Amino acid sequence: MKLAIDAMGGDHAPQAIIEGVEQALREYSDLKVTLFGDKEQIEQYIIQGDRVEIEHTDETISSDDSPVRAVRRKKNSSMVRAVQAVKDGQADACISAGNTGAYMTAGLLVVGRIKGIERPALSPMLPTLGGEGFLLLDVGANMDAKPSHLVQYGMMGSIYMQKVRGVAKPRVGLLNVGGEAGKGNDLTKQVYQQLQQTDLNFIGNVEARDLLNGAADVVVCDGFSGNLVLKSIEGTALSIFSLLKEELTSSLKNKLAAGVLKPSFKQIKMKLDYSEYGGAGLFGLNAPVIKAHGSSDARGIFSAVRQARTMHNENVVDLITDEIRSDKGELADG
Repeated sequence: MKLAIDAMGGDHAPQAIIEGVEQALREYSDLKVTLFGDKEQIEQYIIQGDRVEIEHTDETISSDDSPVRAVRRKKNSSMVRAVQAVKDGQADACISAGNTGAYMTAGLLVVGRIKGIERPALSPMLPTLGGEGFLLLDVGANMDAKPSHLVQYGMMGSIYMQKVRGVAKPRVGLLNVGGEAGKGNDLTKQVYQQLQQTDLNFIGNVEARDLLNGAADVVVCDGFSGNLVLKSIEGTALSIFSLLKEELTSSLKNKLAAGVLKPSFKQIKMKLDYSEYGGAGLFGLNAPVIKAHGSSDARGIFSAVRQARTMHNENVVDLITDEIRSDKGELADG
């Protein structure tokens, strides 16, 4: 597999990016990587070999850049060049931890949507208390969505959970303010009815408070609601760990107790650590485009590489394309 990576995107670039890539190269013998970015900076960290190439770029898209303007004006940026490599067939997938809006724009303008997909969805795996995780679609690619968009999110998410996560019959839930049918606004009411008419394993509405308990394997929502859920989960997890650290170091007695309980706390942290789940896939594009978390460390980048590799090896894009064609054919026959 050939992977294009924006080495300059993210809070800890390029060091964390390269450390994560080197972990992946040690793990996957079939992996070849092209790093896009400032060659001089990259060479400070990379151990070069025959499976790593560096493509020098003299532009970088920052977190403050306007997404559309940046993609159109900074065509030699590390991010745009990485996405272009996929479009040109030089890479099978790409990864960036940079500006989310710009990366989504580059994916849409350069790689393009699967024919029949109305809107792509930015879709991260999020942790559950049982450790299985769930897929949330959408978390910000589309703030305003139509019912048909959410139905397609459910279909794409179900395929991903089947083929990548190994869930035989993924439970698809609709994020809502209550579990009962008929709850919510006009959008969720229409989506509920339409999801009931599909072949998906639709289990009905799910509330935000039940997400971490594993209420569903796939949760669909509009990008506005999804982004609020994502940021709330991340912020809550960080706050809890901060409070625990403060309390467990507040006295000698607590420090001794913390030493005894350290292995247990480590297990809890792993269950709630987004870096174990990889990045957010931009589902609905013509190739795997993975958005790693902006604050990703080496482990987070490694997990994003693992996700991109699995999506490529399991032909997730082709499976989504075939499913869309099948649905269109059934509508035509009807």
